[in-house]
Amino acid sequence: SRSAMDHQPKFFENLSGAGKAIAVLTSGGDAQGMNAAVRAVVRMGIYVNAKVYFIYEGYQGMVDGGDNIVEVSWESVSSILQVGGTVIGSARCKPFRTREGRLQAALNLVQRGITNLCVIGGDGSLTGANLFREEWSGLLEELAQKGKIDAEAVKKYAYLNIVGMVGSIDNDFCGTDMTIGTDSALHRIIEVVDAIMTTAQSHQRTFVLEVMGRHCGYLALVSALACGADWVFIPEYPPEEGWEDTMCVKLSENRARKKRLNIIIVAEGAIDCHNKPITSEKVKDLVVQRLGFDTRVTILGHVQRGGTPSAFDRILASRMGVEAVLALLEATPDTPACVVSLSGNQAVRLPLMECVQMTQEVQKAMDEGRFLEAVRLRGRSFENNLNTYKLLSHKKPDAELPKTNFNVAVLNVGAPAAGMNAAVRAAVRVGMTEGHKIFAVIDGFEGFARGKIREISWGDVGGWTGQGGSILGTKRTLPAKYLEKIAEQMRTNNINALMVIGGFEAYLGLLELSAAREKYDEFCVPMVMVPATVSNNVPGSDFSIGADTALNTITDTCDRIKQSASGTKRRVFIIETMGGYCGYLANMGALAAGADAAYIFEEQFDIRELQANVEHLTEKMKTSIQRGLVLRNENCNENYTTDFIYQLYSEEGKGVFDCRKNVLGHMQQGGAPSPFDRNFGTKISAKAMQWISKKLKETYRKGKVFANTDDSVCLLGMRRRNLVFQPVAELKNETDFVHRIPKEQWWLKLRPLMKILAKYKTSYDVSDSGQLEHVAMLPKEAETGAI
Repeated sequence: SRSAMDHQPKFFENLSGAGKAIAVLTSGGDAQGMNAAVRAVVRMGIYVNAKVYFIYEGYQGMVDGGDNIVEVSWESVSSILQVGGTVIGSARCKPFRTREGRLQAALNLVQRGITNLCVIGGDGSLTGANLFREEWSGLLEELAQKGKIDAEAVKKYAYLNIVGMVGSIDNDFCGTDMTIGTDSALHRIIEVVDAIMTTAQSHQRTFVLEVMGRHCGYLALVSALACGADWVFIPEYPPEEGWEDTMCVKLSENRARKKRLNIIIVAEGAIDCHNKPITSEKVKDLVVQRLGFDTRVTILGHVQRGGTPSAFDRILASRMGVEAVLALLEATPDTPACVVSLSGNQAVRLPLMECVQMTQEVQKAMDEGRFLEAVRLRGRSFENNLNTYKLLSHKKPDAELPKTNFNVAVLNVGAPAAGMNAAVRAAVRVGMTEGHKIFAVIDGFEGFARGKIREISWGDVGGWTGQGGSILGTKRTLPAKYLEKIAEQMRTNNINALMVIGGFEAYLGLLELSAAREKYDEFCVPMVMVPATVSNNVPGSDFSIGADTALNTITDTCDRIKQSASGTKRRVFIIETMGGYCGYLANMGALAAGADAAYIFEEQFDIRELQANVEHLTEKMKTSIQRGLVLRNENCNENYTTDFIYQLYSEEGKGVFDCRKNVLGHMQQGGAPSPFDRNFGTKISAKAMQWISKKLKETYRKGKVFANTDDSVCLLGMRRRNLVFQPVAELKNETDFVHRIPKEQWWLKLRPLMKILAKYKTSYDVSDSGQLEHVAMLPKEAETGAI
């Protein structure tokens, strides 16, 4: 419903901040990634010629004034991207809650000509900012009456614009899928759980873990989903009456099934259905008294708020920082104060007070015991997580399961990617719950042809979520040369549907199998593909399982390399990343690590570009930031190899900087999956299996399954805000088969952002942003890719 006017592209560089002053502050509890947001606001502000100020120590600094409010330069935010917490400090502020305090704060801002505020904090901080904005003109009039400012100033600074970004590890803010810091907090929790699992395994112990979240169970829920916990307690969904018995039965059943450890996760705000707290100690005592299990409690506490921000949080915060500056430049006296956030993979602006009201509604619903309502108000991502957890954690007794007599085979194809095992586990368990027999194929299509196929059960996939690589084994071999043998195996094992988890080869494999349907009836069955590859080069999906883990590996390594470069001074590192011809890892890695340049295949470059980069680094060495970081995708150019670029930089940089190179290699495919990949793998795979069940019912005729239409061979991918099933035949036109990449890739839109943050002048199309949306209560059907 956009008017014709909106079709003209809008460019960031055409917006001017000249004459405007923007101040940025962090308030409330700290969260990893706040610094990335501060950095983006400062650099974007300076880029459009606005003045940018830090306000130290949150609202306290705004009230105290003086050197708590300082103008900053480009270099002020150097090297803070990888630091957790907030470098400009945050404080609880009593004075700002009084009108006197706000009067003083207004004076401090007007004296410096600041009328644009970017507030990074939780709902309390944002509500305070909104009140300040509403009172602004009154405060200025009072200051004028007292003779502290002149009438001219009242006119000139008549309006205060406010944009909020939500920084809170709890992810308790309605209207945003992910708040800044949530992903990093999950990283901390998962690291701890993985470590605890090894010791619990050794001693057959039960561990009760208490995680943060006073009023919101997001961290508890998602970490339970990501580590396959036996039980989880969250404030939004208290257990039913008699939960003590149910839980103990469940734990002892698991022990009887040879499971050597139990993990129970408790949110600090967990309650029962009478609103009485359920504490971790209470849970421990219960297990010890009833079952006599050796039980330990671990309270994670502030560890969760610490440490370096994850790649996801750095990119999220950088994107939001840009969006915040845009929103401030475009704000008018009539636009409501807004929050910038992500919905799925899309940056959005929402009215601040609508989000706050909705967030308070959740609390009210919980206080009044309307728990189903509370879960619904939390939003679709939360609800999805809860439903998936319930589906996967409790095995129903065999007698209660439906029997469909369908056999579904699951296989991994392509290179290993972290999160594949989580996807297999979800497929097996959802498939069994739906009443199918699930068969696991070892070693991809090649193993399939050789008959390496066996039935797999619920218990077989226990503990798989945290395992990296591919337990089933995976090969790049395509099915075309084994069609005869694969058809024979499908016949022998009576396979009625296929689920393929893998990368570009999996996509090619499905195209080959569907082409072979004319010749072989065996392939006339529903087939679905779940994208899993570190390269993130599968058409039809914004993300693929494994890419987030690889991105974190790249980011961590770059952090270490930057540290080493800072130590030696005047050193530039050239780092080669994986990805085939797809520049996703190089580009996003550069954004997350704060690199100076990233060479990718999708954006052709020549010797002039290389020269410009060398000159840019030479200039940089004259400032206080004496190090450089350049990422290069492995296939970005066949002649400008990593060695060539290294030698060129070494020669051209003589006397100014020296150069080192580093090829990251296969470490990008390994490692324990990140929380995002575990969660994404689990949810997307569960959804794919539900699709298989639906298709099996639709195509079952006269005692056999027969599916030969295009819509029975699909790829399930995340597109902007939704998870969608797309026939692979329709994706052909979107694919560059020579270079194995999609013809259009969403992340290329973020490329100019990386360049601007590295101080290059560039053109940045921001036509997508700027429409203020409303916080919607979503209809039940709206499924989303929100992870």
